[in-house]
Amino acid sequence: MLRFYTILLLILLSFSAYADKLSSVSVKVTPVKVGDHSYYVQGLPGAASSENQGYMSNAGFVVTNNGVIVFDSLGSPPLAQEMVKAIGKITKAPIKRVIVSHYHADHIYGLQIFKALGAEIWAHKLGQAYLTSDEASLRLAQRREELFPWVDENTQLLPADKWLEGDTDFEMGGLHFQLRYIGPAHSPEDMAMYVKEDQVLYSGDLIFKGRVPYVGNADSQAWLAALDKLIAIKPKFLIPGHGAASSTPAKDMTLTREYLTYLRKAMGNAVENFVPFDEAYAQTNWKKYEKLPAFEAANRSNAYNTYLLMEKEALKVK
Repeated sequence: MLRFYTILLLILLSFSAYADKLSSVSVKVTPVKVGDHSYYVQGLPGAASSENQGYMSNAGFVVTNNGVIVFDSLGSPPLAQEMVKAIGKITKAPIKRVIVSHYHADHIYGLQIFKALGAEIWAHKLGQAYLTSDEASLRLAQRREELFPWVDENTQLLPADKWLEGDTDFEMGGLHFQLRYIGPAHSPEDMAMYVKEDQVLYSGDLIFKGRVPYVGNADSQAWLAALDKLIAIKPKFLIPGHGAASSTPAKDMTLTREYLTYLRKAMGNAVENFVPFDEAYAQTNWKKYEKLPAFEAANRSNAYNTYLLMEKEALKVK
């Protein structure tokens, strides 16, 4: 027992020394309660920038009698540190586990803060490919430039301690958690978390509320099918990857669904009629989406990647 407390003390001292070196953020990381045990923190609109200090995505946590379960870790170590402080004001229970929805920068750069506290990281095994990819290295270099000093040379890409094969259920402190593999959709490794007693579903970036989704290289056809899987869970509350919590989950999946459907239709028609991308993009009516946050940052690349996807799908049909 003495050895356990000695190790714990060393971990806490190490964390404290590291935390003291972090550049603090001025954005407010404020928990919102959505169930008896479930909370989330809401990122700011738009793409990652010095204005929002990388605080552009949501994260959540669930307080049980035996410890805290965290869902995603935010987009920088200082943001994760603020989340840890916020959790500490609600409970003194230890943070035991972090569930990673997917390995995109704005959801994972805070992992090292939770790891330093002794938390175990869980993620779907398909996330392993991202960690060794050029994309991961390039994104980290980009964020170190765009989000310095909050993302810097000490910001790490951490693997999971436990790579999940697929759907996984577990219990902690009397609460029952259902991890559901919903990918490939927004990413190959998309995981959602349902807290059974609270009827709260943490969806990750399968759902964007109030802003243009980031599509990237996603399989939009599979993504649309994934939304049906989320609906089938029938949650009372939905916590999207971006935007405010929803008490009408089916309704608030509409933006993501309609946007993906519109992209596929517009770019699919262009491919079918051999219209070059630049011409197709210029001819497409974006009026419904152009006033939404992140439109300028994401829409053109979303459309281009969808154009390429529709070309691939057309070749498969032939």
